[in-house]
Amino acid sequence: MKLVLAPMEGVVDFKMRELLTDLGGFDLCVTEFIRVVDLTFPRRVFTRYCPELLNGGYTRAGTPVRVQLLGQVPHALAANARKAIKLGSHGVDLNFGCPAKTVNKSRGGAVLLKEPEQIYQIIKAVRDAVPEEHQVSAKIRLGFDDDANSTEIVDAVQQGGASSLAIHARTKRDGYKPPAYWEKIPPLLSRLTIPVVANGEIWQVEDALLCQTRSQCQDLMLGRGALATPDLAAKIKAHVNGTHYTPLTWENVVYHILHSSMHQDENMSEKYFSARTKQWLSYLKRQYSGAHVLFDEIKTLKSKDDVMKVLQKYAMSPDLDSNHNSEV
Repeated sequence: MKLVLAPMEGVVDFKMRELLTDLGGFDLCVTEFIRVVDLTFPRRVFTRYCPELLNGGYTRAGTPVRVQLLGQVPHALAANARKAIKLGSHGVDLNFGCPAKTVNKSRGGAVLLKEPEQIYQIIKAVRDAVPEEHQVSAKIRLGFDDDANSTEIVDAVQQGGASSLAIHARTKRDGYKPPAYWEKIPPLLSRLTIPVVANGEIWQVEDALLCQTRSQCQDLMLGRGALATPDLAAKIKAHVNGTHYTPLTWENVVYHILHSSMHQDENMSEKYFSARTKQWLSYLKRQYSGAHVLFDEIKTLKSKDDVMKVLQKYAMSPDLDSNHNSEV
């Protein structure tokens, strides 16, 4: 079983990848997408999105990282894929699933699900440009407005030469509304000979097991669930391997936020740490009641130092375990 940390634009950046992979369980990370139009980007662009390239393409914990590209021009994507590999990316991922309107208006992301032939042309161009030993993966949804052409989409992915495929089991129209339709993946598997990773609505260990059963995929991609339960990947792996695992307490989570590198980047604005902490707490509220209390205390704060003072108070509190609602 492989667990992949999903690319989440504006959420799972370098610092979040570092923090989550430190907690264990992940086998691969995929970066936020680099939007490609017609230029081959210089090295600094790739390292801005993927600072792990300066560390051999690995997170601090040793998890390999794959650069994701998004665009509609095959030759431009191929040139940037070649550059990413040269810089140390562990394969290249192609985004055909982003539902953002601004992206779709410029013929990027999920809108290409309407054009399986263009998906084929993009993947083929990238596959031809990237040395055979390196993976070229793709991420799709079941379709745009509906899943009527899902078989054409997966055929295009495979015929283009993709090494593997991640399927977010919803359409673009579905957005992120539950449920995820894992049961719609098996009919597509019969057309594929490449590995498939199932994605969507995996919040708990039980969800992971149910997704495996309904999708018939052993490998999974975790996104929002990993933000709500930072050690979800480690919990899933422990369950599958039959090993003992002690889940993170709320105190542990606060400690990790406090000691993350989110507040150490001098290039970030003064408000960055505050904004990112509030953003993460919005996910953590789903799993930890203590996140509601902490969010209420910092919601009006903008200064990094002010937020850290509150975190320090909570991290040192001996009573935080009473707020911990995580399952075992």
